[in-house]
Amino acid sequence: MTKQRSGPVTASKWFMPLFSLGLGAVILGASWIGGHPGLGVYGLAVMAGCGLLLLAGGRSETIRGLRGDGRDERFAQIDLRATAFSGLAVIVALIIAWLVRIATGHSGEPYDWLLAIAGLAYLLAVVLLRWRG
Repeated sequence: MTKQRSGPVTASKWFMPLFSLGLGAVILGASWIGGHPGLGVYGLAVMAGCGLLLLAGGRSETIRGLRGDGRDERFAQIDLRATAFSGLAVIVALIIAWLVRIATGHSGEPYDWLLAIAGLAYLLAVVLLRWRG
């Protein structure tokens, strides 16, 4: 007798579209509280559109991989590399923004503490992954 296990919630084709819609609702709420309801409606529309694109692109291997229901080892490696690349892009942008702030006579805030968080997170990840592996 084999026991069937359902996959994780994030492996459902509905997870990312619903997550996008939920995040859009949070953007709407935060913008509304901040006194910019029009911006919130725009944010909700963009996020709902992204969710619809993810849901409608069911036959595309790329969309299925992004959604989570078409993941395999190859896509997991693609995702890992893409995540590392986007992290590097954000860190480079933060360094440039910090240098511009310093060069224009301002303090490096908020870029200095964002860079500190990135550096500490990287060091912690290296230590933990080294310790576990």
